[in-house]
Amino acid sequence: MVPELEKALAGAKTMSIVGMCKNAGKTTVLNWILQNTGRERVLGLTSIGRDGESTDVVTGTEKPSIFVPEGTLIATAKDMLRLGDVTKEIMATTGIPTPLGEVVVMRARSDGYVQIAGPSITTQLKAVSELFFELGADQSIIDGALGRKSLGARAVAEGIILCTGASYHMSMDKVIEDTLNIYRIMNLPKADTLPPEVEGTLEKTLKQHGEALVNGALTDTMVVPLLRSGVLRGGRLVVRDPSKVLLKPDTLDKLQTRGVALQAVDAARTLCVTINPVSAYGWKFDKDEFRRRMSEAVDVPVINVKEALK
Repeated sequence: MVPELEKALAGAKTMSIVGMCKNAGKTTVLNWILQNTGRERVLGLTSIGRDGESTDVVTGTEKPSIFVPEGTLIATAKDMLRLGDVTKEIMATTGIPTPLGEVVVMRARSDGYVQIAGPSITTQLKAVSELFFELGADQSIIDGALGRKSLGARAVAEGIILCTGASYHMSMDKVIEDTLNIYRIMNLPKADTLPPEVEGTLEKTLKQHGEALVNGALTDTMVVPLLRSGVLRGGRLVVRDPSKVLLKPDTLDKLQTRGVALQAVDAARTLCVTINPVSAYGWKFDKDEFRRRMSEAVDVPVINVKEALK
């Protein structure tokens, strides 16, 4: 087993695998986890969005199928049950509706391929994870969808595996910059105490208290004018979870420079970053340079899915 990944996986009972883009290597990571830990412990698996099909429905590119070992618990929509080739045992119904039917929980009674389409709402994902544990799972895994920063909420998962790669952009600089931005947002420190909630406007609350709890989205339009006027200097901004932070990298940098502490009420932590140096669209990065530079940008293990997870 890859030591860095083994150590990362051991640190979270619930985890989500989040891709920065299509073809970042997310399914490769998932399959590696299933094959290397799924025979030693019972894993529960679900997905935001559909996954497991051999051809990506958005890009038209080929993608690896999801192969589960016998004993795996899978939460998926009823219409997905006819796809794949595992022997299935229905364990529970959830009452959670999706466009592809109600989400049901099945146990794989043989090794085989599956397709998954699970819940899309944070509270539903939490409920499915709890059901997995009631049915004997040792660990719950959510196969995340593109752009779902809500997966960084601790209510959904204790840990995150962040997957990125050359398919995101032709520029390595751009891939690293944007991955680092998501990484920073996903890893906001937890707020030990809660400041006053915003009353009236953010500016008014900050002038009165020097800190504020923002219940909705935190955007550049809210923050940049306050940075320019000097209202935001020192103090704290607290959001409910990472999905509420819609700030550009430059704005995050300015908050840090001005000594503003940006925190979250409910945040998970990134366990590791995986990279795929080969794009599905015809270009590739120098694998050693890509891994070195990404390792310099983040403070968690960086794993090349093309080499380490074969």
